Amino acid sequence: PPSADLGRAPASGIPLCSLTMLCLIAAAQSYVLQPQPLVSRGAVAAVSRSGPVVAAVAVDAKTVKTLRDATGAGMMDCKKALIESEGDMDAATESLRKKGLASAEKKSGRATKEGIIETYIHTGAKLGIMVEVNCETDFVAKRPEFQELAKSLAMQIAACPTVEAISSDDISADWIEKEKKIEAASDDLQGKPEQIIEKIVNGRVEKAIKTKLLLEQPYIRDSGMTVDEFVKGYTAKLGENIKVARFARFTVGGGAEEAEEA
Repeated sequence: PPSADLGRAPASGIPLCSLTMLCLIAAAQSYVLQPQPLVSRGAVAAVSRSGPVVAAVAVDAKTVKTLRDATGAGMMDCKKALIESEGDMDAATESLRKKGLASAEKKSGRATKEGIIETYIHTGAKLGIMVEVNCETDFVAKRPEFQELAKSLAMQIAACPTVEAISSDDISADWIEKEKKIEAASDDLQGKPEQIIEKIVNGRVEKAIKTKLLLEQPYIRDSGMTVDEFVKGYTAKLGENIKVARFARFTVGGGAEEAEEA
């Protein structure tokens, strides 16, 4: 009957289901599976959480040491700063400097009862400086880095003849009031509104005060920082609060001039 031919191939008489199975087996034998890399679920989860993977910048030990010698920061801090700045030495130095200043601010309230008195005699022996620099312990006071700081401060004072005080706390209120009266009487301010005069006078006096303060001066070996920032850098490096206590300037013939003025 016609229904008996259903499910068979027309020429071979093999059932269609058997023919299909043979084709699938032949196809499987000719197909070679390629090994695929295995990825752990944890790795997939990490990528999904953190986004694209960014290759870390390779930092060699020599570069880390160079930055450490320049800043005094720890090796791990230097390495981290270099990685974060993608190997940019200037950017890493600035990052460490800011962190050092922040660290120094935290130590600023500690008592400083130890230290040294350093001197500097300028070429020709016509100018001499004596400066007292304090720290917290005698151990730090004896370290060569601390003595280096004191010597640099003495040289800074010698290079700044207008400097008369350490910070604004050392400027007397009487001197400030006297300077304000002098500035207010300036010819170029006459006839101006009182509010304008007061603003100009305050600006001029603040500028005059700044020229007298040691900590506000640009550091002679790096004008990009103030003396205050320079000192705080050593606070971060040595781990103790450091203060410039006092200084004196001596010039040949200066004593005779003071006697005449008196």
